Amino acid sequence: MELAYIPSPSRGVLHLGPVPLRGYALCIIIGVFVAVWYGNKRWIARGGRTGTVADIAVWAVPFGLIGGRLYHVVTDYELYFGDGRNWVDAFKIWEGGLGIWGAIALGALGAWIGARRRGIPMPAYADAVAPGIAFAQAIGRWGNWFNQELYGRATDLPWALKITSSDGGRVPGTYHPTFLYESLWCVGVALLVIWADRRFTLGHGRAFALYVAAYCAGRFWIEYMRVDDAHHILGLRLNNWTALVVFLLAVTYIVLSARKRPGREAVVEPGSDADSGAGDAGSAAGETAAEEPAEGASAEDAAGEGDVKDGAGSAKKS
Repeated sequence: MELAYIPSPSRGVLHLGPVPLRGYALCIIIGVFVAVWYGNKRWIARGGRTGTVADIAVWAVPFGLIGGRLYHVVTDYELYFGDGRNWVDAFKIWEGGLGIWGAIALGALGAWIGARRRGIPMPAYADAVAPGIAFAQAIGRWGNWFNQELYGRATDLPWALKITSSDGGRVPGTYHPTFLYESLWCVGVALLVIWADRRFTLGHGRAFALYVAAYCAGRFWIEYMRVDDAHHILGLRLNNWTALVVFLLAVTYIVLSARKRPGREAVVEPGSDADSGAGDAGSAAGETAAEEPAEGASAEDAAGEGDVKDGAGSAKKS
């Protein structure tokens, strides 16, 4: 007997007059705004300028959406190509289907292009936006709830997700809400990165690498619970292998980066207040250094003048 469960929405789209408002797309949009807003706050705290995060996001977000969709289509190509499939569906991003691995990879490329155009070090930018990305993922996962997708094994736990749709091979019933597990995990990852960044003054991309490693750790066990169709390699789902490999790469980067480039960047954006302050400090140091030889020269000159006077005095006496 079902005493409690998480209900699924009867439909994933609302109509505001003639305009369809899809829950999946809405969650993605809200997540992007949260990531940019919080990333901007962290960037300013690091000494950057207001608006820089949004300017670079103009490059990163479209690249990320394309990358996320490409990863999904490539790894689940049978959903869009073959007998009885319509390849046009591969472009219907609002129906769900974004691979976080492709989104982060291609999104990073877009961010690199935007950062390079402004002369900004990419690792510093990545550190600033890392917790915001995790928060965005936490919000975006609720898009899967609207679409009744990506749930786990059957369960009768009080927080089970009730699936009512039978489309796409779904079997109505109660299942583990893996979308909720991942959403909560992403919130925890964001808080972990914020804490670690303050505690250890992470820099040179290590805050971003920590986000990647922590996310992969959670994604591994959450992915293991899912029951949707997926490609398997040696008994593990493809995304499990991806999470494992990316986790190892992120941890390796943290260790090597900490040894090679300890500390944090002093200046993150050319022309910012921090950059101007560093320049002023350098100018002041230069002026001080320039004054010291002058003062030394004056002392020597004074000593020389004294010798001349003494010599003149001696000449008069003789």
